[in-house]
Amino acid sequence: MDPHDWRARIEARLANTRPRHAMEDWLTPGLSRQESRSLQAYLPSAPIPAAVLVPVVERERELTVLLTQRASQLKNHAGQISFPGGRIESEDAGPGAAALREAHEEIGLEARFVSVVGYLADHILLSGFRVTPVVAFVRPGFELLLDSKEVTDTFEVPLSYVFEPGNQRSQRRRFGNAGELRVWDIQYEGRNIWGATAGMLLNLYRLCVTEDAAEAAELAGLPHE
Repeated sequence: MDPHDWRARIEARLANTRPRHAMEDWLTPGLSRQESRSLQAYLPSAPIPAAVLVPVVERERELTVLLTQRASQLKNHAGQISFPGGRIESEDAGPGAAALREAHEEIGLEARFVSVVGYLADHILLSGFRVTPVVAFVRPGFELLLDSKEVTDTFEVPLSYVFEPGNQRSQRRRFGNAGELRVWDIQYEGRNIWGATAGMLLNLYRLCVTEDAAEAAELAGLPHE
């Protein structure tokens, strides 16, 4: 697929999507809905609702994905590469509002530069969170101001690099009573994108690259007709 068509494909595949929080729709990062359902007995039954912003920056030459390096002193996922995000608070209107708020608090990204496109299926983490990925396009011209207590650095990865199958490395890691699970890593300029972040990117890729819309929705854990 022509990399210049990724924007149109993302818009088309995420059009009219909405957050869905039913347990049968939860995904384990990097796994299909069917694979994720087989693991439900090992996952938290009452996870904490959270949301992340998946910011796709519309650079002049190509689309990029904006990522953060989490601070080393954080209680959860310290030092990992992640999307900006966090818990959904009572004052948030929903996952979209929470993701925008967290992105502004963590890295200073102003909502006026962000256009939400849609939502991926909720991802359930063994750390006890149910994360809704909020996919958005980001208009250039923004300036970032990092909260050093939350984030130590930000960087951008070309979307075409993330979507190149040769850059998506599969391996198996052991997760407690669930046994060994297949997980995904994406290496980029000395950084390792892994865990939930890599899994969300992989599900976005599957949603976009699969030609049949119903099959793509099944792979990504989204509802379809």
